[in-house]
Amino acid sequence: MLSDDSKVFTKDNINLFFRDLSKEYKRLGGKNTPVEIILIGGAAIIESYGFREMTTDIDAVLPDVSIMKEAINRVGDMHDLPNGWLNADFMKTASWSPKLRQYSVAYRTFNQVLNVRMITGEYLIAMKLRSGRQYKNDLSDIIGILAEQKRMGNPISMEQIQLAVTNLYGGWDDFSEEAKQYIQQILSIADYQKAYETVRNSEIQTSISLVQFQEAYPGILSQDNLHSVIENVVQRKEKRSSVLQQLQELKASEEKSKKKNTKAQDETSL
Repeated sequence: MLSDDSKVFTKDNINLFFRDLSKEYKRLGGKNTPVEIILIGGAAIIESYGFREMTTDIDAVLPDVSIMKEAINRVGDMHDLPNGWLNADFMKTASWSPKLRQYSVAYRTFNQVLNVRMITGEYLIAMKLRSGRQYKNDLSDIIGILAEQKRMGNPISMEQIQLAVTNLYGGWDDFSEEAKQYIQQILSIADYQKAYETVRNSEIQTSISLVQFQEAYPGILSQDNLHSVIENVVQRKEKRSSVLQQLQELKASEEKSKKKNTKAQDETSL
């Protein structure tokens, strides 16, 4: 259920693996047939932003070409990578959309045959909201993207996120109520750094708790009961606040501090 974190991928080694992948693809007969890969998730974030340094696998839209599959396996063997190091498993999940290619951007071309594109900005946020895994990096990634876009002078608005959700999924109908509340809450918070630390810590603790649950009750945890286990075992039994509750507390603290500063300024001006 939970992934093996024994191998990590960084900006440097991802590009190395793609170079080798393009070479193997050429060697297997693909030199006259360029192919395209679209990076999503952690790998796209690593290549586009600086707040994350690693991921444990590379999620992508992959070409349905037999020699590409063989090339992926060869690169895996060459570098002792786990099976599925480059995979399209996410296409079986709710975050998949057939319109991803349309809203991706060009990244790099390796050896004239491997064209790599990426999902970025508000479209990554839309995908992360659709997935919303509390035990991965989904929720903290959203904050990281918003924070970096703001620092770059190109902040992402709710209107842009709304458009991305509509373009990829046709609207909010299939999104959880928690996802809708989460993005509204995050956009109302001023201190992205503190929000990121709060949410990332919650994700780490939830992941640890789920691993412990799996060890104590092997074979019980599934995708169907995951949300219930997090809500009833991780949060209620361990007496931990939900992510939304923690963000509400952070927002209240900001409002209190703002009022205090305003009062102090008013008293100083008298």
